[in-house]
Amino acid sequence: MPTSDHSNAAARVPQLPDPRRVRRIANDAQALEAARGLAQSVASSASQRDRERALPWDELERWSESGLGAITVPREYGGAEVSYATLAEVFVILCAADPAFGQIPQNHFGVLGLLRESGSPAQKQRLFGEALAGHRFGNAGPERRSVAAPTILQGATRLSSTADGLRLNGERFYSTGALFAHRVPTRATDDEGRAVQVWVPRDAVGLTVIDDWSSFGQRTTASGTVRFDNVAIDPQDVLPLWQLADQPGLFGPTSQIIQAAIDQGIAQAAIADAIAFVRERARPWMDSGVARAADDPYIIADIGRLQIDLHAAHEVLLDAGRLLDELAVERFSNGLSEKASARASVAVAAAKVLTTRIALEASEKLFELAGSSATRAAHNLDRHWRNARTHTLHDPVRWKLHLLGNYHLNGALPARHSWN
Repeated sequence: MPTSDHSNAAARVPQLPDPRRVRRIANDAQALEAARGLAQSVASSASQRDRERALPWDELERWSESGLGAITVPREYGGAEVSYATLAEVFVILCAADPAFGQIPQNHFGVLGLLRESGSPAQKQRLFGEALAGHRFGNAGPERRSVAAPTILQGATRLSSTADGLRLNGERFYSTGALFAHRVPTRATDDEGRAVQVWVPRDAVGLTVIDDWSSFGQRTTASGTVRFDNVAIDPQDVLPLWQLADQPGLFGPTSQIIQAAIDQGIAQAAIADAIAFVRERARPWMDSGVARAADDPYIIADIGRLQIDLHAAHEVLLDAGRLLDELAVERFSNGLSEKASARASVAVAAAKVLTTRIALEASEKLFELAGSSATRAAHNLDRHWRNARTHTLHDPVRWKLHLLGNYHLNGALPARHSWN
């Protein structure tokens, strides 16, 4: 039975999976099959987890054993290296079942993407190997707003050289996945003022993960605070992010296509629940002249409109994934041009606009179509809107529209960072 005791849930320490139980996924078809199986196993209890804020520890053990955490590992390191379109579809499938659970691995794949673009061969061999063994990677996210952190790309987290070796100090927030992770990568600034990413083992002395996430939506992502108090760091666990600043790549679009896929999954779940409620529970309006709410011509038309918008968003999402697949060949062979990198950011921005809109529209329209009885707490259908509203704030869609307009109107190339 899930528990709402936050202190007990947060006190649980992630255990390494038994490697004998971790599946080795070989191709895209197996990845989608694994995602559907895992989604089916977590869907029935998703509402209860949301209601009680019961953290999905056991479900994440099944995630590790499913092998899904290694689907983007390059083939030369033993992974399936699935397509970006498949990666996006995996997130759609999982987030339609439970978007909070489905969001937790977002940073896992984001940091694996950064590893592929900036890690040394030895770092890739070791850390990709951990992914293949079912290890989970969280993330210590941006710092809270302060003088030292006026934007999410800035902060006071420092990796310093001392007489005792490298030491990491700082406090981060929005750390989705960190509580459940075996490693907690974080962005920091080194002694030369350069951006680095530090892959901190979860059991490192001085690392504290605090379950203080209290949002009204995406309630079980545990996206709270991470503190680094003079944590000893192995130099081999440091990636040179600063090298990517002047190098066109795909790490930003990879992160963004995952965000868009999460919203697509939320929209699918909201529309599915709206249809089910109208069919099974809603009463027709007295002036409609029909015996079933499902025969109301206005409801029929609205469902049709939602399905069109849902399908359009999904196709643009997958189209963006296919473009990333094309560009990845260029990126990891001869290098990516600035214009090609910009095309990737533009494609995922378009997907993000559409998935944001359909997630919000579908989760709100649900109640208009299903009627007042759908608002009863017993149904917990408001979780769809709460999840959509919370997650779509991850990065403002108004800036996606600005990115798209500025690109098409003025030929301006988007800034390169994890939010583009």
